[in-house]
Amino acid sequence: MLLALDGGNLFSLESDSSERGLRYTVPTTSSKPAGGGRRAEYAAATRRAIHDAARSLFVTKGFFATTVDEIADAARVAPASVYAVAGGKQGLLAAIIEARTTASDVDETFARIDAQDDADELLRFITHATRGRFEGSRDLMRVVVDTAPHDAGAAQALRVAHASLREGLRRTAERLAGLGVLRDGLDVDEATDILWFYLCNSAYFTLVDDNGWSLDRAEAWAFDALRGALLR
Repeated sequence: MLLALDGGNLFSLESDSSERGLRYTVPTTSSKPAGGGRRAEYAAATRRAIHDAARSLFVTKGFFATTVDEIADAARVAPASVYAVAGGKQGLLAAIIEARTTASDVDETFARIDAQDDADELLRFITHATRGRFEGSRDLMRVVVDTAPHDAGAAQALRVAHASLREGLRRTAERLAGLGVLRDGLDVDEATDILWFYLCNSAYFTLVDDNGWSLDRAEAWAFDALRGALLR
């Protein structure tokens, strides 16, 4: 039996004679500190496997129809590891969204917003970035939106996703204001609201899912609409 660490918790890699191979079990407490190297790699790999399995099952089966045991089977881990990583199914949606909003490309996006000196290029960039964000998480965000009214974990995931997107949109509005290109009488708060109206997930769901538009058409329309709504 090999030992690895997940945060501050020991977990064991136990051989399993079944076709599932290795299964990971995470005790709830440990006095040993977290380590690096291969132990940290095991922990990160376990977390990724659980997140990937949960996301796939939530999208294909629905949140409420998915069980912890099914997530564990798909991730090739013990059910205890699912609880250790995110507190069980209820915490997984929020954990998956939080992992996405703290990814390195989020900081890169913010840096590119702050560095833009041309209003059209900035609007073109943020419109394309939100289109890409929607395209990459469309199925999962539909699950989150549909589940949020009925589950506290999903509601938290939705708040996290909205806060992350809104931060990027506010930075965009602040940069436009700094460039002196906002329409007369339009402040940063209102500009942020306008960006949200055209670029939030609900806008893309309406244009693409409800209206049947292609993502290319939705992106081009949103860019043109934002130019007219925001710029002098």
